Amino acid sequence: MRIKPLFDRVVIQQLNAQEQTKGGILLPSSSQEKPQLAKVVCVGDGIGLGEKSVPILVKPGDTIFYSKFSGMEYKFGNETLTIIRQSDILAILED
Repeated sequence: MRIKPLFDRVVIQQLNAQEQTKGGILLPSSSQEKPQLAKVVCVGDGIGLGEKSVPILVKPGDTIFYSKFSGMEYKFGNETLTIIRQSDILAILED
């Protein structure tokens, strides 16, 4: 089974939170803040409204920063994926 987001939506997989501080202290999962850093899994086709069309600027495999309270989390198979709008993406992390 595959997932295909519609319009300007992007499916992302959140990267793991830091489990240990720089000083070596282990953090319990309840105190770990979710990072707003994720890997793009798949993207929609964009919104096509003639002159006002909005293309998708990210592609699968990109690492992105996104708004803190954006999107909806879903269990898909054994993975937890988040579906967000492209406008909630703040930046693309480049190497």
